[in-house]
Amino acid sequence: MNTILSHEELILIRKKLAVSGKKVVFTNGCFDIIHAGHVDYLIKAKQLGDILIVAINSDESVRRIKGEKRPILNQKERTFIVSNLKPVDFVTVFDEDTPYEIIKKIVPDILVKGADWSKDKIVGADIVESNGGKVETIEFVNIQSTSNIISTILERYK
Repeated sequence: MNTILSHEELILIRKKLAVSGKKVVFTNGCFDIIHAGHVDYLIKAKQLGDILIVAINSDESVRRIKGEKRPILNQKERTFIVSNLKPVDFVTVFDEDTPYEIIKKIVPDILVKGADWSKDKIVGADIVESNGGKVETIEFVNIQSTSNIISTILERYK
C-alpha cells in the first residue's frame, strides 16, 4: 500500500479512519536530513494514537523557511525516507509555509509539535481543539538538528 498520499487521498482515508474510531495523530516538518531526534520524535508521536500522519514541507516551502541552500535532500527523497520509518503510517507534502490548510481538511484527533513550540503558537491548534481534539508537545531527548549536522560536516571537511 502506498503511504505517500495526495491531500485528496488522505482526506478520504481520514474519513474512513474516523468512522472506524481510529485516533489520528498529525505532525509536520521539513525532515531534511533524518537523524535520531526525528526518529525519537516520530516514535513518541505515534504512541499518542493509532495512526500517524506526517506532512512534509515541499522543497519550495523549505527554501522559503530555511533559505536557498535548503533542503539538502529533495522532497522525493525526504518523503520516501519518512514514509518508510516504522512509526509513520501516511505522508503527504504541502507547499504552503504552514500546514494549516491540510490540518483544516483532515482535522486530526491529536496535533503534535516539538516542545520548542508553545501551544499558542502551534499552527492548526485552533482547528483541532475546536473539534474536540488535543494539542501535544514532545520534549526532544536528542538535541540534534539538520543545521547542526550541516555545520559539523562543513567544519570537518572544509
